Amino acid sequence: MARDMSDAEIMKMELEQLQKEVKNTREPVSKSAKEICEWVETQSAEDPLIKGVPEDKNPFKDKGGCIIT
Repeated sequence: MARDMSDAEIMKMELEQLQKEVKNTREPVSKSAKEICEWVETQSAEDPLIKGVPEDKNPFKDKGGCIIT
């Protein structure tokens, strides 16, 4: 797509994107990281990768062994 556009059109698109981005509210990484860590800790009790999946609800467990005679 960019090959079909002139330099002026590309610059105009970049300017429009930057104008959108400048309106976004920004927060310090220290605050955001703390909030993310707290959220992960509260959700960890329900996380199947941490807690594990009960055998009766695991759709991927082996249904039965393969017997070759």
